[in-house]
Amino acid sequence: MMQDTLLSAKDLTVRFGGVLAVNKVSFDVRQGEVFTLIGPNGAGKTTVFNLISRIYTPTQGEISYLGPKGRITLTQQPPQSVASLGIARTFQNIELFEHASVLHNLLIGRHTHRASNVLQDLFFTPRVREAELKAREKAEEVIEFLGLQHYRDTFVAGLPYGVRKVVELARALCTEPKLLLLDEPSSGLNVEETDDMAFWIQDIQQELGITVLMVEHDMSLVSKVSDRVLAMNQGEMLAMGTPREVQNDPGVIEAYLGSIDDVSSLRRKVNSPTEARPAERTAA
Repeated sequence: MMQDTLLSAKDLTVRFGGVLAVNKVSFDVRQGEVFTLIGPNGAGKTTVFNLISRIYTPTQGEISYLGPKGRITLTQQPPQSVASLGIARTFQNIELFEHASVLHNLLIGRHTHRASNVLQDLFFTPRVREAELKAREKAEEVIEFLGLQHYRDTFVAGLPYGVRKVVELARALCTEPKLLLLDEPSSGLNVEETDDMAFWIQDIQQELGITVLMVEHDMSLVSKVSDRVLAMNQGEMLAMGTPREVQNDPGVIEAYLGSIDDVSSLRRKVNSPTEARPAERTAA
């Protein structure tokens, strides 16, 4: 089974002073799947992402990853090496160069494949020209894949928020990742844009063969695209399984909606025939 595992987290624990942000969290991400972390605000989801991105170092536990040269302990790698290992990330708060075009933002995503030195760049040697052509070809492929042709030469500052989200996704794809980390990809999007994002994620998984690890609050998006889900609350694991299994787990229901008794009471009130619905009261 280990040969099918792209990333494996074991007993991840993070303390910030006296605060236990993540407590003994373990999970495996299989190659080719969409694996999603869910939970209320403060559950520790983004902290786990920051551990994988090497922004944080765990107080305890480790992360192993199947890199280009075999399995490594990711938590022992320097932060600047993460992208070159085939891990790309988007952020909940969009991080783009606003006064550069969409194309130039995507070309920045190709920096991990740069193999020339300053002198070669200065004289624009044949090797540099070849690399530049390859970078532009890849950027154009991603632009076509995500339907960004209309915005290709537009400055990011002039783009609608939903398009910026797709541009950030495009820049991550330009790194040619094995593992794509999506931090709340539907945040700030309307229903139609969220549906489009679901299609992109499915195409990234199925057509490009990229493994996706996602943090997401929108359960409709989670249900559409996820193969497996890990629910967290207050830094700890609540449940793991298919989207349906996790959504029906009593601990997950309580974390999101309150106690089971509260949920049952709410359901009785909603289904009560003695209480007229708003539309019925208005009609009366």
